[in-house]
Amino acid sequence: MGLGKRRESRQQELWIAADQLARTPRHVFYEKLNRVLAKARFDAWVEERCQPHYAEEGRRSIPPGVYFRMLLVGYFEGIDSQRGIAWRCADSLSLKAFLGYGPAESTPDHSSLTKIRERLPVELYAEVFQFVLTLVEKHKLLTATVVGVDSTTLEANAAMKSIVRRDTGESWNEYVTRLMREEGVIAPDEEPSADELRRYDRKRKDKKVSNDEWQSPHDPEAKIMKMKDGRTHLAYKAEHVVDLKTEVILAAEVYAADQADTATLVPSLEQAQANVDATESGRVIEKAAADKGYHAADTLVECQALDLLGVKTYIPEPRGRRRWTDKTEEQKVAVLQNRARTQRAYGKRLQRKRSELVERSFAHVCDTGGGRRSWLCGLTNVRKRHLIAAAAHNL
Repeated sequence: MGLGKRRESRQQELWIAADQLARTPRHVFYEKLNRVLAKARFDAWVEERCQPHYAEEGRRSIPPGVYFRMLLVGYFEGIDSQRGIAWRCADSLSLKAFLGYGPAESTPDHSSLTKIRERLPVELYAEVFQFVLTLVEKHKLLTATVVGVDSTTLEANAAMKSIVRRDTGESWNEYVTRLMREEGVIAPDEEPSADELRRYDRKRKDKKVSNDEWQSPHDPEAKIMKMKDGRTHLAYKAEHVVDLKTEVILAAEVYAADQADTATLVPSLEQAQANVDATESGRVIEKAAADKGYHAADTLVECQALDLLGVKTYIPEPRGRRRWTDKTEEQKVAVLQNRARTQRAYGKRLQRKRSELVERSFAHVCDTGGGRRSWLCGLTNVRKRHLIAAAAHNL
């Protein structure tokens, strides 16, 4: 066999037969997913839900089914940006077939994805998440009685070097320059060099960056947060409620990064129960396991009052002696009951399972699913993308 040599330029064929275009590469997973969505009549359902947000006349937009499929592709292919999703769909013949486009047709541009995202409200994305959860219920993969709750941080689309003071609007360099002038390090009319600013900023004490004093001008809803790897970054907080028997995500909420876990546990459980109620399965969350960051007397009392039936909590207590003088009798009873449940063998098994399954959901959605770094600004936009990523995880 002779050696073939690649030519830099080659004359392309002017005409291509239709039967040759039909023989495109196939992806078994996307074909199966399309059959599942077609059987559930997803396209007709989502078009009906999106109809009130479009005009009756005018040029036809990208079908909503195509838009949400492209967001699903972002999770399945591990792509975090809309530009990357649009490029991948335009480049792959299998993904074109998944979206319903022919090999010679152009797929939607990333700017079209932005316009559709701004047009559709966040409630519609929550309904799509509930639609997928209903599919999970029909395939008998939902129990929703014992859940695990945990949170993680998402990097915001804003840099720390761009933050400004809330009171004066000064940037970080302008703020440090003012401190140098007030301390007499430089003259009032002198401008320090970049090296002088760094040296002074490195040596000064009590150097703290508070969300009460600083904000990002590009994304005011992003909060300054210390990430798990030790870096300080503008971020959001994602919280998952996961079915501990089937690994299905029942709720995927996004909050401001400075909100404590004790303040978001009850809203997340309520949203999870609302999503389960949308499936019309009649299931009720009975037990919830979380780490010690969620432990607070008020939170335990609120969990017991959920849905008038009560949710039994399995939350370890932080170390240290507990003071009861500032607690009501109801709070004391809730803490003691939670302590007894957590110390039993069943409670310890739940904690091990929560650590495994909830962290795995973050690994899939945030790490391999491309959701750890957000390229969108605003809490609403980040929540829209995260909801569809969680729905893709359930699929």
